[in-house]
Amino acid sequence: MHALHPFFHPRSLAIIGASSDPERIGGRPLRFLIEAGFAGALYPVNTAGHAELQGRRAYRSVLDLPEAVDHAIIAVPLPAVEQAVTECARRGVLAVQVFTAGFAEAGPAGAALQQRLVTIARKAGMRLIGPNSLGLINPGAGLFATFSTLLNGVRPTAGGIGLATQSGAFGSATYGAAALRGLGLSCAVATGNEADVDVAECIDYLAEDPDTRVICTALEACRDGTALRRALLKAADAGKPVIAMKIGRSALGAAAAATHTGGLAGNDAVYDAVLAECGAVRAGSIDEMLDIAYLCEATGRLPAGPRVGVVTGSGGIGVLMADEADALQLTMPELPVPAQQALQAILPFAVAANPYDTTAQVTSVPQGVERVTEVMLEQGACDTVIAYLAHVGLSPQRFAETEAGLIALKARYPHRHLMVVMLSTPEVAQRLGAAGVAVFADPSRAMRALGAAWALKSRRQDLHRVVPPTAEQLADTPALGAVGTEAQAKVCLAHAGLPVPQERACASREAAMQAAGEIGYPVVAKILSADITHKTEVGGVMLNLADADAVGQAFDELMRRAATHKPDARLDGVLIAPMVRGGVETIAGAVIDPIFGPMLMFGLGGVATELFRDVAFASAPLTAARAQRLIAATRASRLLDGWRGAPPADRDALADALVQLSRFAAAHAHELDAVDINPLVVREHGCVCLDAVIVPRQAPNPQENKELA
Repeated sequence: MHALHPFFHPRSLAIIGASSDPERIGGRPLRFLIEAGFAGALYPVNTAGHAELQGRRAYRSVLDLPEAVDHAIIAVPLPAVEQAVTECARRGVLAVQVFTAGFAEAGPAGAALQQRLVTIARKAGMRLIGPNSLGLINPGAGLFATFSTLLNGVRPTAGGIGLATQSGAFGSATYGAAALRGLGLSCAVATGNEADVDVAECIDYLAEDPDTRVICTALEACRDGTALRRALLKAADAGKPVIAMKIGRSALGAAAAATHTGGLAGNDAVYDAVLAECGAVRAGSIDEMLDIAYLCEATGRLPAGPRVGVVTGSGGIGVLMADEADALQLTMPELPVPAQQALQAILPFAVAANPYDTTAQVTSVPQGVERVTEVMLEQGACDTVIAYLAHVGLSPQRFAETEAGLIALKARYPHRHLMVVMLSTPEVAQRLGAAGVAVFADPSRAMRALGAAWALKSRRQDLHRVVPPTAEQLADTPALGAVGTEAQAKVCLAHAGLPVPQERACASREAAMQAAGEIGYPVVAKILSADITHKTEVGGVMLNLADADAVGQAFDELMRRAATHKPDARLDGVLIAPMVRGGVETIAGAVIDPIFGPMLMFGLGGVATELFRDVAFASAPLTAARAQRLIAATRASRLLDGWRGAPPADRDALADALVQLSRFAAAHAHELDAVDINPLVVREHGCVCLDAVIVPRQAPNPQENKELA
């Protein structure tokens, strides 16, 4: 039995702080449970000594109950919470929800009290949701263990969609919207402050729950990236789609943000990457999340492939849906000749193409809609067929024959997705949905939901299970060492197997001139300083130096510019490197995310990296195959195939460099903040790191730790 089972399927439940007033926080859950017919034992607890509350026998303390209950709700004032949790632990309660607020969200004193609750619960083997939680529901069990006023107007029904969210208001808004759309829920939970149980563990529970077929989740933050990855993968392995919303932005700290990689990862691109690797999709709104969940729930399966056929009475709607499909990596294949011939036999006046515009004349042909839809299902080489039927669903009697025909078609072609876009009455939509035919009012929303469903299916075939370095591998990894300057960073990366050009760090004018002669002209001269991360911002790079005099003058000028723009910077001299021409400028980087650990970044390089933000992230370490997929995830990857007559670039060499960088980041995750290689130039044969920055992890400030304590 899962550790969270007593929360959602309790045989007995106590409400500590129960009220006779059905509108108070302590009175609402008691009323909701009574109204829903909760079949378990229900015990109101209130220290006031009432004989009964809302018609149920009441008790002064949970210690006075005739049995140790599975589940207890605590809805008492803040000063009384610790005693209530202590008594639950003494009485052997299995699971506790704390509704009361004023804990970690209120400051250090509240955080200390919250930690005491966790200590009490863990010592007793008791699980805790909250504090500051809105509660949870399981409609199928008549369990409405929440104080949400939403239930005064809407009562969710049982179904296959599970919801786990941190925010109570967000959660109730979501399951309220689901109820208004007729979508049933297996259960829904708001985890609040997550002192013990978090959203990741709730997803883990839903992955096992036999009543849950689709999982929706909303995250404000994640405290344990490993647990979230594990839960998402468990759901994918169980064949349960996960649709996630991530609210807010991740913060990586000032040191990591000093690099391109840190700055770009400072948005929530890391969450996007992790969700995709673990088989989930991300929704941008509550409506979109419910659209995807509805499609998955109604059809009972994910689409077999990305091929879509559209039957429409409106040419404009067909074009709109084709545009949406193209943006969502769905395809609308040309119809096979037999399908074209079959359609022309039914509607000689229509052009047999995809999208297939039947025009309004289809209504003059007996069972025209059903017949052309069947041709698309049987012969159209499509995995999904979408029929746009305007507003006929608002006339149930006139639509009855077509409705029956569509239901029959779905039964004959159970492995094909059949969707309908039309305005309809709720009853019509419900009947079609129950038969596996998903109904949408808006064509764009229908196509976006289908695109997400296909993403869920394709990602399930490519799940990424992060394998961190072994203890033996870490033991064989040398310490990071000095990496403050570009020269030091490149030495470190070269030892890690990355391609670095022959170059020299020169502390004097004469040394620079000698190094240039030995390397061979033309050369590049770059300022060397641990205090100047982005050299171009101070004019710290001089190119195409053709002789010794030019190198000497460049040395003097670079030192002057650096002293002018950064007078306090430590200057170690100038780096002399060969002038590399041609190739595609890319960026490769690594950042140690505080939640998910080492992440690799790849994208368009050069000075425009942060302007265009054409980058993709992946968890480290990478395999060669995953490195190739990371490259392909960016728009700039097309430049590697040869652009405007340029020769194709060496993708294999680039992929190998990304693999080596990912291994370096994973091995040094405990002492790194970020790595930038920009540009990493990919040539016709091989690639080379032309600039590099390594930001080591800063040692914690003892004074800051003391203040936090």
